Amino acid sequence: MPRPAACLPALARGALLACLTLASSCVAASQDLAAPTPEALARAWSEEHVPLPPAPLVTHALVEAQVARLVRESGGLVASEVLGESVEGRRIHHLTIGRGSKAVLLWSQMHGDEPTATSALFDLGHWLVRHRSEPVVARLLDTLTLHVVPMLNPDGAERYQRRNAQGIDINRDALHLQTPEGRLLKALRDRVEPVIGFNLHNQNWRTSVGTPPQPAAISLLAVAYDEARSEDARRQLTKRACAVIVEALQPFAAGRIGRYDDAFEVRAFGDNITKWGTGVVLIETGPWPGPDPDRALVQMNFVAIVTALDAIASGRVMQADPDTYERLPENDGNLFHTIVRGGTVLAGTGVAPFLADVGLAGSRVVRQGPGGRTLQWQGSIADLGDLRVYGALESIDATGAFVSPAYSSAVAGAEVTIPAGTAAGATPKVQIGAPARLWILRGTSTPGRYRLERVVELR
Repeated sequence: MPRPAACLPALARGALLACLTLASSCVAASQDLAAPTPEALARAWSEEHVPLPPAPLVTHALVEAQVARLVRESGGLVASEVLGESVEGRRIHHLTIGRGSKAVLLWSQMHGDEPTATSALFDLGHWLVRHRSEPVVARLLDTLTLHVVPMLNPDGAERYQRRNAQGIDINRDALHLQTPEGRLLKALRDRVEPVIGFNLHNQNWRTSVGTPPQPAAISLLAVAYDEARSEDARRQLTKRACAVIVEALQPFAAGRIGRYDDAFEVRAFGDNITKWGTGVVLIETGPWPGPDPDRALVQMNFVAIVTALDAIASGRVMQADPDTYERLPENDGNLFHTIVRGGTVLAGTGVAPFLADVGLAGSRVVRQGPGGRTLQWQGSIADLGDLRVYGALESIDATGAFVSPAYSSAVAGAEVTIPAGTAAGATPKVQIGAPARLWILRGTSTPGRYRLERVVELR
């Protein structure tokens, strides 16, 4: 049963009243302006987005430059303050956009290696500035004031790691508040008392949704504030906001939108911010196929956030069906980056050839070199056998072919010889944990010689 308002702490009761006030004022707001369609927003993003490098390569220095540029070009619409500093003294910025009475809090990169929404938030800011005179945007700016923290964990972002420079997961520091970054977020929430918050993250590249498994490009959560997953105006509002996002992203990611586990995590910021009075929508950005996944994922974040904010400003959020969110399938972990299916494996371990699928899993890493930061894949063989129940960003049909380790730098089309298989020595092997670099081979008329059809590797 929903938890009665009278049983809530005073701060939460005040926020609950704010949610109810938001609902009534939004319903009364002008709804004769058509909402921007997801397709129109996607086109606008394609034409106008900020020309940043792929999201994992956006540094704290770039964030500072974009903050200054946005404030400079906004003509007073965007204000900036330095909330404070990270453990290592990097400045944490807070942008204020709009003039409405309802505060909305959006924060990104609490985990330093979860960067997609940081780029999308700058795209949001520039879009609002550029289109401020248009009625729909003017309504949003007149109704809401956005409080944006584009990079909460700059020390982690500099290392492209989850934790801050203390080695603490900021998202598990809501109660102890031992991280300066966590203390700044808590103080900002308490100061602006937002009616809703958007907690923006990335999930790992093995996250799947549905059957058969698809990449979980976006996962949503209307965050719980207690173990009973009680429901009140805060969670009703966030579930409706999630429903709005689901509808907006269907044209781009149908079958690839999931629901994040809503178990209450007593240490987490999203759960505690909801408990403190601000309902939180969690947006987790996940895997996407193709050579340029960041472009599609940043665009979807932009479409999701703008659509949700417009729905809140116009009151349309109150017409959304929470069941649209509730019906989403839950996240799972049944995804590989690549599956080579149906080949005969020449494992190089001394065992006889066998028929098996080979599953390659990987993660993206940032390397610092003489020419600057580069984005690379780091992967390994994660599974062998019958992998029919798993999905992949790429599936390769190796039926009738042989699959072996890559023994040299030979390229597709070459004829190669496979060394005699033996478990001894340091030669490459097809086994769990081995590097994600394989050959797909076809036999030739010459015994012991093969034609190299394809090199499969994560890079």
